[in-house]
Amino acid sequence: MHEVSLIEDVLALIERERAKQAFARVMSIKLSVGALGHAEPDALRFCFDAIARGTIAEGARLEIETIPGEGWCADCRRTLPLAERFGACPLCGGGRIRMTGGDALRLAELEVE
Repeated sequence: MHEVSLIEDVLALIERERAKQAFARVMSIKLSVGALGHAEPDALRFCFDAIARGTIAEGARLEIETIPGEGWCADCRRTLPLAERFGACPLCGGGRIRMTGGDALRLAELEVE
């Protein structure tokens, strides 16, 4: 389950920000998770609850926003919604679409005190 390492990376990023900004605790965390990424939101929530214990983020509210997939078809020269990583363009039937969005995990917001 790679969600464990993803949450560990998020908490490490928060600790680095704590060193810079000297906040006392984290109230909420908002993650943007790509629908075409390999991170499962429910698994991220489960891992967060377990891994955040004893850290500055213990008890913080975790919000997860799903970012839809997006791709570019070079044949019809259009950006379009993408429901799967690989496949033909639903508009022109052309070659594979190049994914341009929806596969990242990003720390979008952090509420601290």
